[in-house]
Amino acid sequence: MTNTGTTILSILEFVLAFGALVFFHEFGHFLFAKLNKIEVEEFGLGMRPRMLKLFVLGGTLFSLNWIPFGGFCQMKGENGETSEKGSFQAAKAWQRLLTLLGGPITNLVIGMLLFAFIFSRVGSPNEKVVQVLSVSENTPAQVASLQVGDIIAEVNGTKIDSFTALSKVIQANLDQPIQMAIERDSQDLQITVTPRSVYPENQGPLGITITNPVEKVNFIQAIPGAFITTVDQGVQLIMLPVRLISGKIAPSDARMVSVKGIYDIFSEVQTIDKQESAQDPSLKGLNVLSFLAIISIALGFTNLLPIPALDGGRIIFLLPELLFKKKVKPELEGRIHMIGYVLLMVLMVVLVINDIVNPIVLK
Repeated sequence: MTNTGTTILSILEFVLAFGALVFFHEFGHFLFAKLNKIEVEEFGLGMRPRMLKLFVLGGTLFSLNWIPFGGFCQMKGENGETSEKGSFQAAKAWQRLLTLLGGPITNLVIGMLLFAFIFSRVGSPNEKVVQVLSVSENTPAQVASLQVGDIIAEVNGTKIDSFTALSKVIQANLDQPIQMAIERDSQDLQITVTPRSVYPENQGPLGITITNPVEKVNFIQAIPGAFITTVDQGVQLIMLPVRLISGKIAPSDARMVSVKGIYDIFSEVQTIDKQESAQDPSLKGLNVLSFLAIISIALGFTNLLPIPALDGGRIIFLLPELLFKKKVKPELEGRIHMIGYVLLMVLMVVLVINDIVNPIVLK
């Protein structure tokens, strides 16, 4: 296949994959609206303008639209145009809350299930076991004869069941000898090592990198690990601004991207996937699925941000009613969401231009 043909195929695959994530987001709203007796006037496959009406089911018009990207769920009275029975505005506050949460929850569940499938293929990391992945030269770890594959069980009598537990005990004993209980090839060993307070930028106090060992699991067994991974992705997203402000992450590493930028990353992930699957066919497609899982989870959490026009912004306007029984005027809320929508579109245009001028390149 020519380079042009490969590029076109890659774009089509991205449109279908990313569009599916957006579609399921809207389907989540549709499902929760139906469960809460809120009428859905139209559920569209793709974005308007409308191509044709497919059918009417349960009072909902299902349509096919010209822009083959995602979909939409048009609920009766969702913008405050009516508050008659069966409309979004007529529903109880908790019902509207669940309906708004339906889209993000669906994205989070899809991301979790994708990770569960991946873990069932390659194994799931055991989050409670800390293993040495590499040992740098001329470091305390090398001097103490720590080896790749060692499992760190205890430090100074403290059980090590997470990266955080290890980090805390190490930081509390800088420049002091510590006793480390390790497991190596089914043997229990005791070593003494002194974590340093001064070390190169690309190293730590011990001079090791750590990981969670991977265990073989089936799909059901992989779900707990996938759930933890999903939560961790959310924590990383929420903590991003804090790490930017504190200087722990460079601005260039936390760049906002448009759909164009997401496609650029998707294309590079496809290339990596082909290279790895050429060496191990069992890994084919897993890098792409992992990327889509991350995007689905990001869509879920991003939509929960308290920004007008997003689900999280709409939820903010529900809080006075949920907490104090005081409903915000639908007209006021609608205007604010419209302003937020316009600003988001302007931001999207700016990001698209930036991604064209400065394309994303994976390091």
